[in-house]
Amino acid sequence: MEFDFKGQTAIVTGGTRGIGRAISEAFLKAGAKVIATYRSNEEEAKNFKEANAAHAECLEIYKFDVTCYDEVENFYKEVENKHGDFQIVVVSSGIRSDSIVGMMKEEDWNNVIDTNLTGTFNISKLAVQYMMRQKYGRIIALTSPIGKLGFAGQANYAASKAGQVALVKSLSKEVASRKITVNCVSPGFIDTDFISDLPDEQRDAYKKQIPLKRFGSPQDVATPVLFLASKESSYITGSVLEVTGGL
Repeated sequence: MEFDFKGQTAIVTGGTRGIGRAISEAFLKAGAKVIATYRSNEEEAKNFKEANAAHAECLEIYKFDVTCYDEVENFYKEVENKHGDFQIVVVSSGIRSDSIVGMMKEEDWNNVIDTNLTGTFNISKLAVQYMMRQKYGRIIALTSPIGKLGFAGQANYAASKAGQVALVKSLSKEVASRKITVNCVSPGFIDTDFISDLPDEQRDAYKKQIPLKRFGSPQDVATPVLFLASKESSYITGSVLEVTGGL
């Protein structure tokens, strides 16, 4: 499936590594101007920029923390001043810090909720303020089936992802009259460094649960994101598109 995003600008948070990087690169190949953000991994951001040198004129990279409202606000002001309008926002930034509830540190609960859920709120709230003026926009949040299924040791992650879905469904109803759609893409096990710390036996056990018997690739997620970001998806909002291999 081919997409044409020439003349459009896409913001991708967490857009310099893993799934976010694949999404950023897919938008670049489809002709969009891409503003990719990251929080702390300077090396990955540098590698991403160098690998996409051919698209240097269409790529900007910003460093800030999605959990800090002031930093998000300053980011949008800079984007508006430098780039003008933007049409697409993809919330791909996220973390996990696993532990059973009885042993979970308070800071691990707070950090995951702040990054995954509050970060989505911060990015989405300020995005719609800009999009409502132009009466058009696409917001896609990367969630997870764990928010629906629950996994032992991931109560904080599951809660943050379930909250993302609820936020998206509510927001989609608030902005629909302005031709802004808000959706989730819910990847299952995707072969990135996000799950690289899983022991081999656990990886094998998870693969056995997947009808397609493999982990997905970041590109498997990027294509559905581009579809929901396209003008052709104008009648889809408040939805959750699962990309799980049938999990």
